[in-house]
Amino acid sequence: MPKPKNAMEIFQVLDKSNCRECMEKTCLAFAGAVYLGRRSIEECPKLDRETIERFSEKSEHENSIEQNRDAYLADLKKQVARIDLSAAAERLGGRFSDGRLTLKVLGKDFSVDAAGNLSADIHVNPWVAIPFLDYVLNGKGITPSGRWVSFRELKEGQERYPLFQKRCEAAMKQVADHYTDLFDDMVHIFGGRQVAEAFESDISVVLHPLPKFPMMICYWKPEDGLASSLNTFFDEKGADNLEIGSIFSLGAGLALMFERLSQRHGFS
Repeated sequence: MPKPKNAMEIFQVLDKSNCRECMEKTCLAFAGAVYLGRRSIEECPKLDRETIERFSEKSEHENSIEQNRDAYLADLKKQVARIDLSAAAERLGGRFSDGRLTLKVLGKDFSVDAAGNLSADIHVNPWVAIPFLDYVLNGKGITPSGRWVSFRELKEGQERYPLFQKRCEAAMKQVADHYTDLFDDMVHIFGGRQVAEAFESDISVVLHPLPKFPMMICYWKPEDGLASSLNTFFDEKGADNLEIGSIFSLGAGLALMFERLSQRHGFS
């Protein structure tokens, strides 16, 4: 359906009970937060799946991204066939053996051969495969600076942030809200380490989706009438090792993996 013209269109489909299970004071406040992009319609526990799907249909821009994704992935694989994988391994902090370049992705081995064939110790989905290949082809291997910035502070990040917030941060927050202990376990299973004290939250870890490309996730549980929140941060040198489109894809891919794991192992 077209994007709602105002918050009242969203409010009309809510049950108007002001149950506060979404951690907003009223259903109208929740509708306003959804309209402004701060919350997802899926966070209302009273809505049926049909209504959620109707209000969650992808925008034309999102559909365009998905339509071009497979073609872009195929092109990246062709480009890999034209580079020296052993030199790439040295540049990126990976290893080259038996004709394959292997890098650590979330602490797990992720490999590509000269024909562009991928193999991994984790599920290979396009949202992670594309950043991996982009990193192999174009990553500069620059050492992280240790200074954290938000996605919107990265080069060209401001324009893409609303969609990143929806596909990455809001999606991860929904998993963390519904399966908090499981979410904590998942980020540590993927090699998460504790962050500096200045960034501490209820759950706060640094992951390495790629070598020399750290990502920090900070989640605050709801407390004293305040809604929960989740923010992601990247090393300021991140855009030197990975272009912004791949950083977006990586964030969306991580959120998708967390969603699928929670559906498989979580309990309502």
